Amino acid sequence: MKDKVAADMPRVRAELEELVRIPGCAFPAFPDSEIQRACDAVMRILRDAGYTSVERLEIEGGKPTVVAETRGPDDSPTVLLYAHYDVQPGGDDNLWDSPPFEPTERGGRLYGRGAADDKSGVVIHAALMRAFDGKPPCTIRVIVEGEEEWGGPFADYPRSNPELFAADAIVVSDVGNAALGEPTFTTALRGMAMVTVECRTLAGAVHSGMFGGPAPDALMTLIMLLSTLRDAQTGETTIDGVTGFDWDGAQVDEATFRELAGVAPDQPLVGQGSVASRLFSQPVASVVGIDAPATEGAINAVIPWARARVSLRVPPGHDADAACQALIRHLETRAPWDVQVTATRNGTGQGVRVPTDGPAYAAAREAMQEAYGQPAQEIGAGGSIPLIDSLTAAVPNAEVLLFGAQDPLARIHAPNESVDLAELQRAVLAEVLFVERFAASRLR
Repeated sequence: MKDKVAADMPRVRAELEELVRIPGCAFPAFPDSEIQRACDAVMRILRDAGYTSVERLEIEGGKPTVVAETRGPDDSPTVLLYAHYDVQPGGDDNLWDSPPFEPTERGGRLYGRGAADDKSGVVIHAALMRAFDGKPPCTIRVIVEGEEEWGGPFADYPRSNPELFAADAIVVSDVGNAALGEPTFTTALRGMAMVTVECRTLAGAVHSGMFGGPAPDALMTLIMLLSTLRDAQTGETTIDGVTGFDWDGAQVDEATFRELAGVAPDQPLVGQGSVASRLFSQPVASVVGIDAPATEGAINAVIPWARARVSLRVPPGHDADAACQALIRHLETRAPWDVQVTATRNGTGQGVRVPTDGPAYAAAREAMQEAYGQPAQEIGAGGSIPLIDSLTAAVPNAEVLLFGAQDPLARIHAPNESVDLAELQRAVLAEVLFVERFAASRLR
């Protein structure tokens, strides 16, 4: 299979470049026509790869999903392969070294929005079917959604439609390796809770010299309130009822983390415990947006109104809805000077930690060893994929495996996103070998 996959890589790259050129963003105000064009391209790529059934699934209020399938031999297992074709916006073109939607190779990496996240997953699943000449050793079903980056009804769709997702193993390719060339399973994902907190104290802005002091300053109130989310000395998140645990999987090198995150040499890291624990298994509250007067043109006035968006990353195993309520209670009861604030829930996504002791993981470990030449490790992810919780609820007996072609240098969601082409080839080979070995193990 190794030679066959290698020979197919020019086509894999051509398909990836075609998809990268389509700016299909599910975000509001972006043209829906590009989402439709991306969906059509994915359907054609999967059909040309040899999938016998390729259909468009329309979900009310959402973007179209592509469902492809090829049946395997009788009594063989079913493997479900997931990816998404929508992307983050390109952002400011000036921050890119090459245009975000014009695929460009530099140093063995293919640059472009979506090259890694997650159009790499789409072309991996297409290459898998070609590797088996359209006749896989088990049933292969591919589901490629079009709204993962923005969110929509698809994330909950498995709960009400479990038959579509019924499988013995589910491979989610929207992740990657801990480092380039180091095979990695992501086995834990933090959940997320989003809350907007708002403070209104005056009918309107008033002169800070004439009224400042007794007149409650909404912006100062908000600043002081937000500061209570973290311990002033350690930086740990301090929300009653929201706790984490020490990460027991692969660790994260501090120097590597500093380099990847761009932390200045003279700045300390925040929090306590291992870097891996702080990233994967501890809660963290972040202020991700704030509405207040800009410094440019600011006047000497007591601010009557201010608002902020707070993101809380929730450790796997802790209910995200309960964490969201705890965050709301914290914000509504900790404001200084008894000033009244309101906190509103914006949404949650459950974290998850998947078991790794089943036959699918055994087959995947063998596949990773052969594809990469070294044993696979297990890491967590600080981000969230709400679909995973929905999948585990809908298909509780399926093994969920998260591995793919991304790596820390991929800069997903940022300018100069890219995928390493050698890593992409190894990811294709790993998925092919996994299906081959898993099917064989179930037919013994």
